[in-house]
Amino acid sequence: MGANDPQAAGKPATKRQFRIWRGDENGGDLQDYTVEVNEGEVVLDVIHRLQATDAPDLACRWNCKAGKCGSCSMEINGKPKLSCMTRMSTFTEDETITVTPLRTFPIIRDLVTDVSFNYEKARETPAFAPPPGVAPGDYRMQQIDVERSQEFRKCIECFLCQNVCHVVRDHEENKTAFSGPRYFIRAAELDMHPLDARNDRKEYAQAEQGLGFCNITKCCTEVCPEHIKITDNGIIPMKERVVDRKYDPLVWLGSKIFRRGQVPQTSVTSGHSSGAVHSSGGAGGQHSHAGGSHDPQAELQAQKGVNWHREVPHPTAPAVDDRGKLPLTELTFDRAAAPSPFGDDVTFPLPPEHLNFAHPDQDKH
Repeated sequence: MGANDPQAAGKPATKRQFRIWRGDENGGDLQDYTVEVNEGEVVLDVIHRLQATDAPDLACRWNCKAGKCGSCSMEINGKPKLSCMTRMSTFTEDETITVTPLRTFPIIRDLVTDVSFNYEKARETPAFAPPPGVAPGDYRMQQIDVERSQEFRKCIECFLCQNVCHVVRDHEENKTAFSGPRYFIRAAELDMHPLDARNDRKEYAQAEQGLGFCNITKCCTEVCPEHIKITDNGIIPMKERVVDRKYDPLVWLGSKIFRRGQVPQTSVTSGHSSGAVHSSGGAGGQHSHAGGSHDPQAELQAQKGVNWHREVPHPTAPAVDDRGKLPLTELTFDRAAAPSPFGDDVTFPLPPEHLNFAHPDQDKH
């Protein structure tokens, strides 16, 4: 074909109809524009052309124009999308394209919304907790563990999933108690992480993030531009693990009998000791076996020998009735049984240098 062939230069520009929301937090309306569209362009290209011609004051947030920053999120013909990844060729030539801001978040101006809600929830989400005693350069993971949560790390934080979630989209009052799908997959990723030292991700997701509000309609998965299976691979497994821990009668009964995962209710953990600090390491990396005071000064004294001023858990009567039977209330009580008077970190037999004694009149001092 010759250089002057009209097909060689591509399809000529056409006029298309756009309807764009204009306004601010005080209100606004949809305004109609007729704009030139060239072959291969995306919606963001058209918005930029409008800014250069008919609407120089049109506010629009964008950054990379490559579908990787998540900045240009908006609703196009009623569906949350990235404007830089929505090609004009997907619309018919006689179709009017309606562009509106994300509905779930407060409007700043035109197509720009205040998404600070998401950053507040990000700050509330507990960060990765490195394993104790392991330097960052010494972390080791199996490749299968890496692949298991790698999907969730593809999130570009466009917040389309947050916007489309009806729990906050239709109920503003839920925002204080609901983190949303973006942070559910964050919790799921950390719960799957073999090196994360926190073991309460499931409980936190249920109690603090509002996981129970989600009824898995999968609308968040449908709008994800990174094709993350938010519901199937993140939210549903987290819900299942929460149910296993919280509602499975066998797990519940086992936790009551064997006290798995519960902190001993000593006077220290109950807040009776104002000088206690929660650290298990003593001088030279040794434990005094002093019964849970964890006070550094007391640990130093214990390593030297007798420590007359340490605090020890006070022994309690056996959890049996006058017939020597374990009462039913012991299984239904929501607190752990009494701690060992020797402390939880004791291994027997004790080395002679670790022996420690309590003064018989310690409560009088």
